[in-house]
Amino acid sequence: MSGQSIKLTIDKRSIATLTLNRPEVHNAVSLEMIREMRKIIAELNSNPEPRGVILTGAGKTFCAGMDLRWMQKISTQNRANRIAEATELSEMLNELDRLNKPLIGKINGHSFGGAIGLISCCDFAVAAEDAEFSLTEVLLGLLPATISPFVIRRIGAANARRIMLNAHRFSAKEAVRLGLVAKAVSSQSLEEEIEKEITELLRCAPEAVASTKSLISEVRGKEPQAVREYTIEKLADAWETESVKEGIDAFFSKRRPAWSQ
Repeated sequence: MSGQSIKLTIDKRSIATLTLNRPEVHNAVSLEMIREMRKIIAELNSNPEPRGVILTGAGKTFCAGMDLRWMQKISTQNRANRIAEATELSEMLNELDRLNKPLIGKINGHSFGGAIGLISCCDFAVAAEDAEFSLTEVLLGLLPATISPFVIRRIGAANARRIMLNAHRFSAKEAVRLGLVAKAVSSQSLEEEIEKEITELLRCAPEAVASTKSLISEVRGKEPQAVREYTIEKLADAWETESVKEGIDAFFSKRRPAWSQ
């Protein structure tokens, strides 16, 4: 499905692309966009066809953050409505973070405010080297509250203090140093770099990839002993899948497995 503010396409390789599609306002996130995103995430989670998802923005900007007209409207609402709309934003971020397929950020341009939260929900991201980044909330008297768990998990508390407290504007090169994005490449090379990542992904068993993403979510931040039984069970589960049978047979038969493209 595609809405007015988000475009979803799936190519012949079963790679989906989610495009923030409000270029006239630099893809600023509105309440409508949040609701569309949640519906699309639910569709992707229930659809076994897509093997990976690319998140990008239409035009020259990835995302300018939250729509200021929406923010202006929220300022006139009562507390209950503010809580309700903040909850929708928080739930969308959590659902995006837990998408059951690899999510690759294709950061095609400037990324401010809430855009940093979207990037932090990606499994990894590649940015155009001329993109600039900033957590701009404090300039408006706001806090990067709902995105903070994802951003801090991604770059660490020390780095978060560096960029959250003063709306520090930073380059794609610094975004790599902070750990926000994996690579920064020229705008002309961005598509090629994303294709390289997709090529690597398509070598891998979709079932195993999805289970590995879930595994990472479950064990991150925990001591090995605390998740020992869980990891043993997950490995035993993997040995019972059709994927491992196909993968091992393909290895010994010196052929490509069925999923490899």
